[in-house]
Amino acid sequence: MMINKLTKLLPPLMVTVLTFASTACSPVKVLNSLIPTNGHEIKRDLQYGTHARQQLDIYIPSHSTQNALPVVVFFYGGSWDSGNKEDYLFAAEAFASRGYVTVIPNYRVYPEVKFPAVMQDPASAAKWIKMHIAEYGGDPNNIFMVGHSAGAHLITMLALNKNYFSQVALTPNDFSGYVGLAGPYDFLPLKSARLKEIFGPEESQWESQPIRFVDGSNPNLQLLVGLKDSVVWPRNTFNLAEVIRQHHGKVEVVEFAHYGHIDMIAKLAKPLRGNSRLLDAVDAFLKLNVVHDDSPD
Repeated sequence: MMINKLTKLLPPLMVTVLTFASTACSPVKVLNSLIPTNGHEIKRDLQYGTHARQQLDIYIPSHSTQNALPVVVFFYGGSWDSGNKEDYLFAAEAFASRGYVTVIPNYRVYPEVKFPAVMQDPASAAKWIKMHIAEYGGDPNNIFMVGHSAGAHLITMLALNKNYFSQVALTPNDFSGYVGLAGPYDFLPLKSARLKEIFGPEESQWESQPIRFVDGSNPNLQLLVGLKDSVVWPRNTFNLAEVIRQHHGKVEVVEFAHYGHIDMIAKLAKPLRGNSRLLDAVDAFLKLNVVHDDSPD
């Protein structure tokens, strides 16, 4: 099914390549094989915890100067039960190409962890990055959290529910901004047996909903939504944004009239960017919220 969805986004030559390769290699791996790798240096499999899944990769722009660069931490989706950092070279290249030190962590997923334990690794990874990113040319005072789908859920929970960062001696405002791509923020009632297993008893499922933790004090937040998304309904974005505005909080919503769920991540990839404004919209938000050090040398 994924090959069919992805090929709809591609020019004819790439459709041919992906169709030919689909019997032996995943379409994501084929897509990543088309991503330029000469624009960044990669530090792989850095351990932020003791578990095998508690590793992250750092992509450092090759043109970086002596000045510390702003940082993007990207959390991939996968329905809280799958995903690997290696599959998101295309996303890392997108942000690195705009001058961001880019970090992609792995994190434990279901069935090994359920909610709320699934929140522990994103918080721990953020703590490690805050403490160590300067060693890799990143600015610890300019770190942004970006997530797609389930990854967007994780980063907005970190932004809105202060409890998770407090467990690692951080606050949401220790980071410069949060960007959610096609995220589930208000998705009750749960219908699938798998989601009920992940998010636990009905009486406590509300605790998994980012929308329930809005109090108007949220850090800078951008929500991007594809209006053709039939996996995570657009109402998730609009409902969350409305509640934030009711509480006089800060939120920017960017709509993409013809994008579905996969478009909201795949259009970051260089072969698929074309005339898409997805990367430009995120980049503009990040640059707007970078904190500049105006102190004299």
